[in-house]
Amino acid sequence: MKGKIVGVSLGPGEPELITLKALKALQGADIIYCPGTQTKSRSRDILQALPVNMERVRLFHVPMSKDRTFANQAYDALCTEIASLVATGKNVAITAEGDSGFYSSVNYMFDKLASMNLPVTTVAGVPAFIAAGAISGLHIVKQKLVVLPGTTTAEELDALLSNGHVVVIMKLSQCTEEIHRFMQKSPCHEYHYYENVGTSDELHTTAYNDITRKDFPYFSLMIIRPCKQLA
Repeated sequence: MKGKIVGVSLGPGEPELITLKALKALQGADIIYCPGTQTKSRSRDILQALPVNMERVRLFHVPMSKDRTFANQAYDALCTEIASLVATGKNVAITAEGDSGFYSSVNYMFDKLASMNLPVTTVAGVPAFIAAGAISGLHIVKQKLVVLPGTTTAEELDALLSNGHVVVIMKLSQCTEEIHRFMQKSPCHEYHYYENVGTSDELHTTAYNDITRKDFPYFSLMIIRPCKQLA
């Protein structure tokens, strides 16, 4: 019999934010794949704090670049490896930080596996921006909400905020210059900046001048609320 594949959402970083369903899926897997770089894996850090057999965990390296060519090649090779394991009856879990269905690069793998007639079931998790809202006590959807990837522009942000939308921007490192450009032209909005949500290095600040000078890291996001007169 073929094994099963499940995409497991780990939450943004704090181990206690994983769901019971996700934990059960990890404990029922024969092999657990988690992403990381050559020096660090936040997913593995989460797993190490949970009642999970770490001998089943396999780290896979994901090249961190705006050019996704090499990352997709790595994913393709991994999908081939997973397919061979499933064919022998192994149950495989593929982890993702936050929610695996929400702006997660592992979705490329899920689509690839589905094209190989190996469907993936997924377990929902807590997205980073939801955890960020809890950190700062924000009622995020009090107004209209738009969630953007880090490919946004200053012009797009201006149009959305001018129409009274609350804007969430994920992975700010991809649009640092555009964010700075927009903030310098529009200082009246309420800017909430976050780094490493759900970890010991967690940061939340609303200090406008600090944010406009900041070089945003990969694990960063921002929630912008429009000027009160536009809300």
